[in-house]
Amino acid sequence: MKQERNFPSVVITRKAENAARAGHPWVYAEEITERRGELRQGCIADVFSQKGAWLGAGFYSETSKIGVRILSDNANESFGPEFFERRVKYALEYRRAVMEDLGCCRLIFGEADGLSGLTVDKFSDILVAQVLSYGTDSVKDVVYRALCEQLEAMGEHVSGVYERNEAALRDLEGLPRYKGWYEGLPHPESTVTEICENGVRSAVDFENGQKTGFFLDQKLNRLAVAKLARGRRVLDCFTHTGSFALNAGIAGAKHVLGVDASELAVAQAQKNAALNHLSDTVEFKCADVFDLLPALENEGKQFDVVILDPPAFTKSKNAIKNAVKGYREINLRGMKLVKDGGYLATCSCSHYMNAELFAQTIGQAARAAHCRLRQVEFRTQSPDHPILWSADESYYLKFYIFQVCHEH
Repeated sequence: MKQERNFPSVVITRKAENAARAGHPWVYAEEITERRGELRQGCIADVFSQKGAWLGAGFYSETSKIGVRILSDNANESFGPEFFERRVKYALEYRRAVMEDLGCCRLIFGEADGLSGLTVDKFSDILVAQVLSYGTDSVKDVVYRALCEQLEAMGEHVSGVYERNEAALRDLEGLPRYKGWYEGLPHPESTVTEICENGVRSAVDFENGQKTGFFLDQKLNRLAVAKLARGRRVLDCFTHTGSFALNAGIAGAKHVLGVDASELAVAQAQKNAALNHLSDTVEFKCADVFDLLPALENEGKQFDVVILDPPAFTKSKNAIKNAVKGYREINLRGMKLVKDGGYLATCSCSHYMNAELFAQTIGQAARAAHCRLRQVEFRTQSPDHPILWSADESYYLKFYIFQVCHEH
């Protein structure tokens, strides 16, 4: 398409053109071969092929490795407030369709919702946002107000928007790091709220907790594991604030031990157990999982269900080899602690640890542990974290449940 446009523009390589035509929303800075017009940080820029075909338009960055975050391939878009209000509308309508309720869920999942570099989680009546793009930061006022107004129209009251903008990636966009209430809207004073997920009550410290304060992507996976926990002894590794452990407890587990290296997380997990009247059933321990599992094995301890929900062992391609070692070791140790015929729930939340490599690594661990795995099910992230097939980066969570059969 060749037509007069009012936006500055970039010309990109053939490889980048193919990716854009396939729907990938990023153009890397190194793929830009020519810059035209008055390009500035965060402006809207048109994207053209080497032969002059218009491919889309999006936010331009002078400093990031992502040169353009494509927002739309509709040539009629003007990218005014109504464009972003419409994107918010689509995102909320999608969540209302796929989630049982909007009490606690991810409302905006960046590229998968056509709002590149933006994450918004809802915890009861609080929205917690993270912005990683200069361009998106320039329209956040419109987006936050649209979210609040449209949620209110759906019967979901919003008391405030809290920003968790401490990520180092903001440096690459020339944005300051900070956290605090968004002052463009009214807000309460407290930075702790309570949510109810799968019938489990949890206090969420959205000021000091990891990421936005609570991991919502495992919501339905916790339910899947909870079904297996009734009447059984459960070990929950990397428990954070106790979500998997408490889901198992609510489901009727005989006893649950949740383990995490963070004293702050364990203290919050204990409070959450008390909140759900589970302190007698669900126990939490502050320890390094890599040290504790061999110790439990040496003591002859075994469990009916073992849950492994580690942090991402790799956040770059360069660290994959070490990540494989970490996942293999933790799964080997976990399998040895599962009783014959018991269950192992294991996952990876790293995009770089793809599904094939993760499955291969689990298989290696099983052979080393001298056990056979019977797959119960394979799952991914909750549907409020939709996977955009044209953007592999949106697919990060791989989650398996196995029955573990020890060889005799």
